[in-house]
Amino acid sequence: MTLGGPFTAPPIPGSSPFSSVTPITPNQRYRGWLSEIVKPLEEFIDEPIDPRDYYLDLTEVAEGESGSVYAARISDNANLARLSKLPPLIKARDVEGQANGETMFVAIKTVPILPSGSAKLDELRKELNMIRGIMHGNILAMHALYVDSVEDSLWIRMELMERSLADVVVLCEEGLVLQERVIARFTHDTLEALQFLRTHNIAHRDIRSDNLLLNSQGMLKLTDFSNAVKVSTNSPIVHDTVGILYWQAPEVRAGPYNALKIDIWSVGATVWELAQAAPPFADSTDPPTDRWPKLSKPEIFSPAFHEFLRLCSEPASSRPDAQELLKNSFVNNTCGRPVVRQLLQQCTAVEKLVSQRQELEEEDEQATLMIS
Repeated sequence: MTLGGPFTAPPIPGSSPFSSVTPITPNQRYRGWLSEIVKPLEEFIDEPIDPRDYYLDLTEVAEGESGSVYAARISDNANLARLSKLPPLIKARDVEGQANGETMFVAIKTVPILPSGSAKLDELRKELNMIRGIMHGNILAMHALYVDSVEDSLWIRMELMERSLADVVVLCEEGLVLQERVIARFTHDTLEALQFLRTHNIAHRDIRSDNLLLNSQGMLKLTDFSNAVKVSTNSPIVHDTVGILYWQAPEVRAGPYNALKIDIWSVGATVWELAQAAPPFADSTDPPTDRWPKLSKPEIFSPAFHEFLRLCSEPASSRPDAQELLKNSFVNNTCGRPVVRQLLQQCTAVEKLVSQRQELEEEDEQATLMIS
Protein backbone atom coordinates (compact mmCIF):
# COMPACT_ATOMS: atom_id res chain seq x y z
CA MET A 1 0.00 0.00 0.00
CA THR A 2 1.39 3.36 -1.01
CA LEU A 3 -0.30 6.33 0.63
CA GLY A 4 1.88 9.01 -0.93
CA GLY A 5 1.27 10.64 -4.28
CA PRO A 6 0.57 13.98 -5.95
CA PHE A 7 -2.31 16.16 -4.85
CA THR A 8 -4.89 16.66 -7.56
CA ALA A 9 -7.58 19.24 -8.09
CA PRO A 10 -11.11 18.30 -9.20
CA PRO A 11 -11.56 17.69 -12.94
CA ILE A 12 -13.09 20.44 -15.02
CA PRO A 13 -16.87 19.81 -15.35
CA GLY A 14 -17.58 17.66 -18.36
CA SER A 15 -14.00 16.42 -18.64
CA SER A 16 -12.89 12.81 -18.27
CA PRO A 17 -12.06 11.78 -14.70
CA PHE A 18 -8.86 10.29 -16.07
CA SER A 19 -7.65 13.54 -17.67
CA SER A 20 -4.62 15.33 -16.25
CA VAL A 21 -5.30 17.62 -13.30
CA THR A 22 -3.51 20.45 -11.58
CA PRO A 23 -1.68 19.97 -8.27
CA ILE A 24 -3.08 21.97 -5.36
CA THR A 25 -2.02 22.67 -1.82
CA PRO A 26 -4.02 22.74 1.43
CA ASN A 27 -3.95 26.55 1.35
CA GLN A 28 -5.89 26.48 -1.93
CA ARG A 29 -8.59 24.17 -0.59
CA TYR A 30 -9.00 24.80 3.15
CA ARG A 31 -9.60 28.05 4.97
CA GLY A 32 -7.13 29.77 7.26
CA TRP A 33 -6.04 27.78 10.29
CA LEU A 34 -7.36 24.46 8.92
CA SER A 35 -4.86 24.43 6.08
CA GLU A 36 -1.98 24.96 8.52
CA ILE A 37 -3.07 22.19 10.87
CA VAL A 38 -3.45 19.56 8.13
CA LYS A 39 -0.29 20.59 6.27
CA PRO A 40 1.97 17.98 8.00
CA LEU A 41 -0.43 15.29 6.75
CA GLU A 42 -0.82 16.65 3.22
CA GLU A 43 1.03 13.81 1.51
CA PHE A 44 -1.52 11.34 2.88
CA ILE A 45 -4.72 13.32 2.29
CA ASP A 46 -6.85 12.93 -0.83
CA GLU A 47 -7.11 16.70 -1.26
CA PRO A 48 -9.81 17.21 -3.93
CA ILE A 49 -12.31 14.87 -2.33
CA ASP A 50 -15.26 15.91 -0.18
CA PRO A 51 -15.77 12.69 1.78
CA ARG A 52 -19.47 13.46 2.28
CA ASP A 53 -20.00 12.91 -1.45
CA TYR A 54 -18.56 9.40 -1.26
CA TYR A 55 -19.35 7.96 2.17
CA LEU A 56 -22.98 8.08 3.31
CA ASP A 57 -25.27 7.00 6.16
CA LEU A 58 -22.59 7.08 8.87
CA THR A 59 -23.54 5.03 11.93
CA GLU A 60 -21.32 5.10 15.01
CA VAL A 61 -19.99 1.65 15.90
CA ALA A 62 -17.19 2.54 18.34
CA GLU A 63 -15.81 5.44 20.30
CA GLY A 64 -12.24 5.90 21.47
CA GLU A 65 -9.88 8.52 22.88
CA SER A 66 -8.84 9.80 19.45
CA GLY A 67 -12.29 9.85 17.85
CA SER A 68 -15.32 7.85 16.81
CA VAL A 69 -15.53 5.03 14.27
CA TYR A 70 -18.50 4.82 11.92
CA ALA A 71 -19.84 2.29 9.46
CA ALA A 72 -20.42 4.10 6.16
CA ARG A 73 -21.94 3.14 2.83
CA ILE A 74 -20.03 3.94 -0.36
CA SER A 75 -22.26 6.10 -2.55
CA ASP A 76 -23.78 4.26 -5.52
CA ASN A 77 -23.15 7.32 -7.69
CA ALA A 78 -19.65 8.16 -6.51
CA ASN A 79 -17.01 8.79 -9.15
CA LEU A 80 -14.55 6.27 -7.72
CA ALA A 81 -11.96 7.09 -10.38
CA ARG A 82 -11.25 10.33 -8.51
CA LEU A 83 -10.18 8.55 -5.31
CA SER A 84 -6.49 8.94 -6.04
CA LYS A 85 -5.12 7.75 -2.68
CA LEU A 86 -6.84 4.37 -2.46
CA PRO A 87 -4.52 1.37 -2.89
CA PRO A 88 -5.02 0.00 -6.44
CA LEU A 89 -6.46 -3.34 -5.29
CA ILE A 90 -8.96 -1.66 -2.95
CA LYS A 91 -9.96 0.81 -5.65
CA ALA A 92 -10.42 -1.96 -8.24
CA ARG A 93 -12.61 -3.90 -5.81
CA ASP A 94 -14.76 -0.81 -5.19
CA VAL A 95 -15.17 -0.14 -8.90
CA GLU A 96 -16.13 -3.76 -9.58
CA GLY A 97 -18.61 -3.78 -6.70
CA GLN A 98 -20.20 -0.56 -7.89
CA ALA A 99 -20.51 -1.92 -11.44
CA ASN A 100 -22.23 -5.04 -10.05
CA GLY A 101 -24.68 -2.98 -8.02
CA GLU A 102 -23.30 -4.15 -4.66
CA THR A 103 -23.91 -2.24 -1.46
CA MET A 104 -20.46 -1.66 0.01
CA PHE A 105 -19.56 -0.59 3.52
CA VAL A 106 -16.32 0.76 5.00
CA ALA A 107 -15.19 2.10 8.36
CA ILE A 108 -14.63 5.82 8.78
CA LYS A 109 -12.68 6.99 11.81
CA THR A 110 -13.09 10.69 12.53
CA VAL A 111 -10.45 12.72 14.35
CA PRO A 112 -11.33 16.32 15.34
CA ILE A 113 -9.07 19.03 13.93
CA LEU A 114 -8.53 21.85 16.43
CA PRO A 115 -7.06 25.33 15.75
CA SER A 116 -4.46 24.64 18.43
CA GLY A 117 -3.42 21.37 16.80
CA SER A 118 -3.68 17.95 18.40
CA ALA A 119 -1.35 15.34 19.80
CA LYS A 120 -3.61 12.77 18.12
CA LEU A 121 -2.81 14.23 14.70
CA ASP A 122 0.91 14.11 15.52
CA GLU A 123 0.54 10.47 16.52
CA LEU A 124 -1.40 9.77 13.34
CA ARG A 125 1.36 11.24 11.18
CA LYS A 126 3.91 9.09 13.00
CA GLU A 127 1.71 6.02 12.53
CA LEU A 128 1.19 6.71 8.82
CA ASN A 129 4.90 7.13 8.25
CA MET A 130 5.53 3.93 10.21
CA ILE A 131 3.20 1.75 8.10
CA ARG A 132 3.79 3.42 4.74
CA GLY A 133 4.05 0.67 2.15
CA ILE A 134 3.05 -1.99 4.71
CA MET A 135 0.27 -4.30 3.53
CA HIS A 136 -0.49 -7.69 5.03
CA GLY A 137 -3.62 -9.78 5.43
CA ASN A 138 -3.40 -9.66 9.23
CA ILE A 139 -2.74 -5.91 9.54
CA LEU A 140 -5.55 -3.35 9.37
CA ALA A 141 -4.49 -0.66 6.93
CA MET A 142 -5.58 2.96 6.62
CA HIS A 143 -6.78 3.13 3.03
CA ALA A 144 -7.13 6.90 2.63
CA LEU A 145 -7.47 10.20 4.50
CA TYR A 146 -9.88 13.04 3.80
CA VAL A 147 -10.61 16.41 5.37
CA ASP A 148 -14.23 17.14 6.27
CA SER A 149 -14.43 20.94 6.23
CA VAL A 150 -18.03 20.87 7.47
CA GLU A 151 -17.13 19.69 10.98
CA ASP A 152 -13.36 20.31 10.81
CA SER A 153 -12.37 16.68 11.17
CA LEU A 154 -10.12 14.16 9.52
CA TRP A 155 -11.82 11.11 8.02
CA ILE A 156 -9.75 7.94 7.89
CA ARG A 157 -11.10 5.18 5.66
CA MET A 158 -10.40 1.60 6.74
CA GLU A 159 -11.88 -1.86 6.31
CA LEU A 160 -15.06 -2.32 8.33
CA MET A 161 -14.41 -4.87 11.07
CA GLU A 162 -16.93 -6.85 13.10
CA ARG A 163 -15.54 -6.61 16.65
CA SER A 164 -12.37 -6.76 18.74
CA LEU A 165 -11.18 -9.74 20.74
CA ALA A 166 -11.89 -7.61 23.82
CA ASP A 167 -15.55 -7.53 22.75
CA VAL A 168 -15.48 -11.32 22.45
CA VAL A 169 -13.86 -11.80 25.88
CA VAL A 170 -16.56 -9.70 27.58
CA LEU A 171 -19.22 -12.10 26.29
CA CYS A 172 -17.48 -15.05 27.96
CA GLU A 173 -19.03 -13.77 31.18
CA GLU A 174 -22.40 -14.33 29.51
CA GLY A 175 -21.72 -17.94 28.58
CA LEU A 176 -19.73 -17.66 25.35
CA VAL A 177 -17.07 -20.38 25.19
CA LEU A 178 -13.71 -20.05 23.40
CA GLN A 179 -12.35 -23.44 22.45
CA GLU A 180 -8.58 -23.96 22.40
CA ARG A 181 -8.49 -24.31 18.60
CA VAL A 182 -10.28 -20.96 18.25
CA ILE A 183 -7.69 -19.34 20.53
CA ALA A 184 -5.00 -20.99 18.39
CA ARG A 185 -6.54 -19.45 15.26
CA PHE A 186 -6.36 -15.97 16.78
CA THR A 187 -2.81 -16.61 17.98
CA HIS A 188 -1.67 -17.82 14.57
CA ASP A 189 -3.04 -14.72 12.84
CA THR A 190 -1.39 -12.43 15.39
CA LEU A 191 1.97 -14.13 14.98
CA GLU A 192 1.70 -13.87 11.19
CA ALA A 193 1.30 -10.11 11.55
CA LEU A 194 4.24 -9.88 13.96
CA GLN A 195 6.49 -11.98 11.76
CA PHE A 196 5.76 -9.64 8.85
CA LEU A 197 6.47 -6.57 10.98
CA ARG A 198 9.73 -8.14 12.14
CA THR A 199 10.95 -8.26 8.53
CA HIS A 200 10.59 -4.46 8.59
CA ASN A 201 12.17 -4.16 12.07
CA ILE A 202 8.91 -2.79 13.47
CA ALA A 203 7.76 -3.52 17.01
CA HIS A 204 4.07 -2.90 17.69
CA ARG A 205 4.47 -2.54 21.49
CA ASP A 206 0.75 -2.58 22.27
CA ILE A 207 -0.49 -6.10 21.54
CA ARG A 208 -3.71 -6.72 23.46
CA SER A 209 -7.27 -7.83 22.82
CA ASP A 210 -8.48 -4.27 22.12
CA ASN A 211 -6.08 -3.99 19.17
CA LEU A 212 -6.91 -7.33 17.57
CA LEU A 213 -9.98 -7.06 15.34
CA LEU A 214 -12.06 -9.63 13.45
CA ASN A 215 -13.70 -9.05 10.09
CA SER A 216 -16.80 -10.76 8.72
CA GLN A 217 -14.69 -13.45 7.04
CA GLY A 218 -13.15 -14.54 10.34
CA MET A 219 -9.78 -12.94 9.67
CA LEU A 220 -7.95 -11.31 12.58
CA LYS A 221 -6.12 -8.03 11.96
CA LEU A 222 -3.73 -6.04 14.11
CA THR A 223 -4.48 -2.34 14.49
CA ASP A 224 -3.29 0.83 16.30
CA PHE A 225 0.36 1.53 15.59
CA SER A 226 0.49 4.65 17.76
CA ASN A 227 3.07 3.03 20.07
CA ALA A 228 4.98 1.22 17.33
CA VAL A 229 8.66 1.86 16.77
CA LYS A 230 11.04 1.06 13.95
CA VAL A 231 14.52 0.01 15.03
CA SER A 232 17.57 -1.52 13.43
CA THR A 233 18.57 -5.14 13.94
CA ASN A 234 21.91 -4.01 15.36
CA SER A 235 20.36 -1.43 17.68
CA PRO A 236 16.90 -2.57 18.90
CA ILE A 237 17.21 -1.09 22.39
CA VAL A 238 14.70 1.61 23.41
CA HIS A 239 13.94 3.35 26.70
CA ASP A 240 10.34 4.63 26.71
CA THR A 241 7.63 2.87 28.70
CA VAL A 242 4.58 2.00 26.59
CA GLY A 243 1.62 -0.37 26.67
CA ILE A 244 -0.94 -1.40 29.28
CA LEU A 245 0.31 -3.04 32.46
CA TYR A 246 -1.52 -6.39 32.14
CA TRP A 247 -0.07 -7.05 28.67
CA GLN A 248 3.27 -5.34 29.25
CA ALA A 249 6.51 -7.34 29.18
CA PRO A 250 8.32 -7.08 32.55
CA GLU A 251 11.50 -5.66 30.99
CA VAL A 252 9.56 -2.59 29.77
CA ARG A 253 9.09 -1.57 33.42
CA ALA A 254 12.69 -2.35 34.34
CA GLY A 255 14.52 0.03 32.01
CA PRO A 256 16.10 -0.15 28.54
CA TYR A 257 14.75 -3.13 26.59
CA ASN A 258 14.85 -4.85 23.22
CA ALA A 259 11.78 -3.55 21.37
CA LEU A 260 11.70 -6.58 19.06
CA LYS A 261 11.23 -8.96 22.01
CA ILE A 262 8.30 -7.52 23.94
CA ASP A 263 5.42 -8.24 21.53
CA ILE A 264 5.73 -11.98 22.13
CA TRP A 265 5.18 -11.53 25.87
CA SER A 266 2.04 -9.52 25.03
CA VAL A 267 0.82 -12.31 22.74
CA GLY A 268 1.14 -14.71 25.67
CA ALA A 269 -0.78 -12.32 27.92
CA THR A 270 -3.55 -12.11 25.32
CA VAL A 271 -3.73 -15.91 25.00
CA TRP A 272 -3.97 -16.13 28.81
CA GLU A 273 -6.76 -13.55 28.68
CA LEU A 274 -8.70 -15.51 26.05
CA ALA A 275 -8.45 -18.62 28.21
CA GLN A 276 -9.48 -16.90 31.45
CA ALA A 277 -11.83 -14.14 30.19
CA ALA A 278 -9.63 -11.55 31.93
CA PRO A 279 -6.04 -10.36 31.42
CA PRO A 280 -3.30 -11.79 33.66
CA PHE A 281 -2.78 -10.07 37.03
CA ALA A 282 -6.09 -8.17 36.71
CA ASP A 283 -7.50 -9.89 39.80
CA SER A 284 -4.36 -9.52 41.90
CA THR A 285 -3.46 -6.73 44.29
CA ASP A 286 0.22 -7.62 43.95
CA PRO A 287 2.37 -6.13 41.18
CA PRO A 288 2.72 -8.28 38.02
CA THR A 289 5.53 -10.82 38.04
CA ASP A 290 7.68 -12.21 35.23
CA ARG A 291 5.55 -15.39 34.97
CA TRP A 292 1.83 -15.85 34.39
CA PRO A 293 -0.56 -16.57 37.26
CA LYS A 294 -1.92 -20.10 37.38
CA LEU A 295 -4.88 -20.85 35.13
CA SER A 296 -8.10 -21.51 37.02
CA LYS A 297 -8.73 -24.78 35.14
CA PRO A 298 -5.35 -25.85 33.73
CA GLU A 299 -6.58 -29.39 33.06
CA ILE A 300 -8.87 -28.31 30.20
CA PHE A 301 -5.93 -27.08 28.11
CA SER A 302 -3.43 -29.19 26.20
CA PRO A 303 0.25 -29.57 27.11
CA ALA A 304 1.07 -27.67 23.91
CA PHE A 305 -1.04 -24.73 25.13
CA HIS A 306 0.81 -24.61 28.45
CA GLU A 307 4.16 -24.87 26.67
CA PHE A 308 3.26 -21.96 24.42
CA LEU A 309 2.43 -19.77 27.42
CA ARG A 310 5.70 -20.75 29.06
CA LEU A 311 7.70 -19.82 25.96
CA CYS A 312 6.04 -16.40 25.74
CA SER A 313 7.00 -15.63 29.35
CA GLU A 314 10.64 -16.60 28.96
CA PRO A 315 13.22 -13.89 29.71
CA ALA A 316 13.83 -11.62 26.74
CA SER A 317 17.21 -13.21 26.02
CA SER A 318 15.66 -16.65 25.44
CA ARG A 319 12.15 -15.69 24.36
CA PRO A 320 11.39 -17.09 20.87
CA ASP A 321 10.32 -14.82 18.04
CA ALA A 322 7.12 -15.05 15.97
CA GLN A 323 8.74 -17.18 13.27
CA GLU A 324 9.77 -19.80 15.83
CA LEU A 325 6.39 -19.80 17.57
CA LEU A 326 4.56 -20.31 14.28
CA LYS A 327 6.05 -23.82 14.35
CA ASN A 328 4.54 -24.53 17.77
CA SER A 329 2.04 -27.42 17.83
CA PHE A 330 -0.58 -25.36 19.71
CA VAL A 331 -0.42 -22.58 17.13
CA ASN A 332 -0.80 -25.03 14.26
CA ASN A 333 -3.83 -26.83 15.71
CA THR A 334 -6.24 -24.12 14.58
CA CYS A 335 -9.89 -24.08 13.64
CA GLY A 336 -10.97 -22.94 10.18
CA ARG A 337 -12.37 -19.54 9.26
CA PRO A 338 -15.96 -20.87 9.15
CA VAL A 339 -15.70 -21.65 12.87
CA VAL A 340 -14.69 -18.05 13.59
CA ARG A 341 -17.59 -16.78 11.49
CA GLN A 342 -19.90 -19.00 13.51
CA LEU A 343 -18.39 -17.56 16.70
CA LEU A 344 -19.20 -14.05 15.46
CA GLN A 345 -22.80 -15.12 14.94
CA GLN A 346 -22.85 -16.52 18.48
CA CYS A 347 -21.55 -13.18 19.78
CA THR A 348 -24.44 -11.38 18.11
CA ALA A 349 -26.94 -13.88 19.53
CA VAL A 350 -25.53 -13.55 23.06
CA GLU A 351 -25.65 -9.76 22.84
CA LYS A 352 -29.28 -9.93 21.77
CA LEU A 353 -30.16 -12.15 24.73
CA VAL A 354 -28.32 -9.83 27.13
CA SER A 355 -30.19 -6.84 25.70
CA GLN A 356 -33.54 -8.60 26.08
CA ARG A 357 -32.71 -9.57 29.65
CA GLN A 358 -31.75 -6.01 30.53
CA GLU A 359 -35.00 -4.72 29.05
CA LEU A 360 -37.01 -7.17 31.17
CA GLU A 361 -35.08 -6.19 34.29
CA GLU A 362 -35.78 -2.51 33.63
CA GLU A 363 -39.49 -3.26 33.13
CA ASP A 364 -39.55 -5.19 36.42
CA GLU A 365 -37.88 -2.32 38.22
CA GLN A 366 -40.39 0.16 36.84
CA ALA A 367 -43.30 -2.12 37.80
CA THR A 368 -41.89 -2.43 41.35
CA LEU A 369 -41.58 1.36 41.66
CA MET A 370 -45.18 1.85 40.50
CA ILE A 371 -46.47 -0.68 43.06
CA SER A 372 -44.50 0.88 45.88
